[in-house]
Amino acid sequence: MATLILEDGARYEGELFGHKADVTGEVVFTTGMTGYQETLTDPSYCGQIVCMTYPLIGNVGINDLDSESGGVAMKGFVVSELCDLPSNWQMKKDLSAYLDEQGVTGLTGVDTRALTRRIRVYGTLRGKIVSGEPTQADMDEVKAWALHDQVSRVTCKEPYEIPGDGPTIAVMDFGLKRGILHSLSERGCRLKVYPAQTPAQQILEAGCDGVMLTNGPGDPADNREDIETIRALMEKRPVFGICLGHQLMALAMGAGTIQMKYGHHGTNHPVKDLRRGTCSVTSQNHCFMVDPSTLPQTAEVSHLNWNDQTVEGVRYLDRPAFSVQFHPEACGGPRETGYLFDDFLTMVRENTK
Repeated sequence: MATLILEDGARYEGELFGHKADVTGEVVFTTGMTGYQETLTDPSYCGQIVCMTYPLIGNVGINDLDSESGGVAMKGFVVSELCDLPSNWQMKKDLSAYLDEQGVTGLTGVDTRALTRRIRVYGTLRGKIVSGEPTQADMDEVKAWALHDQVSRVTCKEPYEIPGDGPTIAVMDFGLKRGILHSLSERGCRLKVYPAQTPAQQILEAGCDGVMLTNGPGDPADNREDIETIRALMEKRPVFGICLGHQLMALAMGAGTIQMKYGHHGTNHPVKDLRRGTCSVTSQNHCFMVDPSTLPQTAEVSHLNWNDQTVEGVRYLDRPAFSVQFHPEACGGPRETGYLFDDFLTMVRENTK
C-alpha cells in the first residue's frame, strides 16, 4: 500500500509501480483521453505529480516514436487503473518498466475522480507519494516544498541545428516539445536551437530570419535573463511564442502574469480565434496566464479560452510578433491550429522582403 498525501491533509491510497520511491511535487490533473506518452515526456510537467483523469492508462505501452523529449521530467504519475496487458504493434516496453527506467514514481488504484474534484475546488496543491503510512515528517516536507528555475533543468545544454532549405528560425528552448521542431521542419525551415539564457546578441550574430519561443515549465517571472533577451529580439526579428514563450513575450512587453487556480492541462480546451471567428479544440499545459488588464496599448488579445474567457493569444500591433497559450503543434491532441505556423512564416517572409 502507498499513499498520496496533499498539503491540506487529504490522502489517496493506491499501489506503487514504476520506480517505487517516495517523491514530492505539485499535484495537477490532465484531461487528455489519449497520448499519455506525450504527456509523460512533456518537459512543462517538470517537478509535478500528474493525475490522469482518463481511467485506463498504459494500454498501448511505450514506443520509440511518440516521445516529445528525451525523457520524463515529472516527479510522479497517478492513474486510476494501470493496464496489465498492453498491446500495440509499435510497443517496445510497458509503462511500468519505462517509469522505472526514468526514475519516476507511479501510483495506481487511486480514486482519480475524487482527487481531480479536490484540485478543482481547492486549486493546485503540493503533495507526496509515500510508500507505507505517511508520517508528520512527510507532511512537513510537503508544506515546505518549493521548486523554481525549472527551465534550467529541461533546456538543451548546447546549441544545435536542424537543416532545411527555407527561412532560418532561431528556436529558444525553454523545455520544448519536439512537435514544435517537426512543425517548423516540415515547412522547410532551417532551425538553430539555443539553450535558455542564450544572449540575444549571440542569436542575432549567428543569423536568423525569425525567432520561435517554446513551451516550458514553471513561473515565467523566474526567467529574468530570458525576458530581457526576448525584449531585444522582438526589436530585431519576427517572433512567435507558444505557452511559456507566450507568457515571456508578455512580460518582455511590460505585461504581467497570474497563477491560475488549477491551470489548463489536457487536449480538449476550446479556443476562439477572434480575428478569424473560428473555435478550435486545443492541447494545453500551463499553470500561469497573461493578465489582460496589464497588456500595453500596442497589443490586442487574439484568442480567448471559450470555457473561462482567459487569454489564449496576443498579437503585437507595432511589430511582427504574436503568441498563443495553447499548443498548435498539439502532440498529443488535435491539430486544428497548425495554421499559426503558416501565419508565422508568412510574417517572416514579409519582414525579410
